Amino acid sequence: MIVAIDGPAGSGKGTVTKILADRLGLINLDTGATYRCVALMTLKNNYTLEDESKIVDLLPNIDIEFKRENGEEKVFLNGEDVTKEIRSKEVNKIVSQVSGITPVRIYMAELQRKMAKGKDVIMEGRDIGTYVFPNAEVKIYLDADVEERAKRRYKENLEKGVDMSYEEVLDNIKKRDENDKNKEIGALKVADGAIIVDTTSKTIEEVANEIENIIKLHSKKD
Repeated sequence: MIVAIDGPAGSGKGTVTKILADRLGLINLDTGATYRCVALMTLKNNYTLEDESKIVDLLPNIDIEFKRENGEEKVFLNGEDVTKEIRSKEVNKIVSQVSGITPVRIYMAELQRKMAKGKDVIMEGRDIGTYVFPNAEVKIYLDADVEERAKRRYKENLEKGVDMSYEEVLDNIKKRDENDKNKEIGALKVADGAIIVDTTSKTIEEVANEIENIIKLHSKKD
């Protein structure tokens, strides 16, 4: 079974997905982290966003693994733990543009499909229900006011030790929203058949419970 959870930055996708994966025994594949790994490799090679062909050439040499260690989900890039590094201010600034490069989008979407093949998974991102898995059994679109999303991301950054002011976070999210909605492939939008869940005035527990009920209801229908 594929559960697709899409939505803009700060809507609660990542946190809710982790909760539901634990509750329902689903495998959590963080697709956003795969693009962050490409962005990090771009920075490590001192490439700019203008170096599209060089960024694309990096793809065959990128090995991404998700591991759970001591109760924490970790991301490994070519054998190195980059869980914190891919959430840095520098990666945040370019990840949306990097993920918008058409060959990168195509390559990573295929990688994500391979990761999910033959498994019961829950995946979150911008285009899981529209592009990566348009035939997903359950499609959810999470949303929230941009100011609320910025507050959440700012708090999350503080907890992770990422040095960004609230104003920087808000500006970054607004730019990402605009860029994500205008991607040539995998643009951010509500997928056909998706259920919209507005998380603005809800706790993460309330959102998780609501989506869990949607998934269970679908399972009963099957």
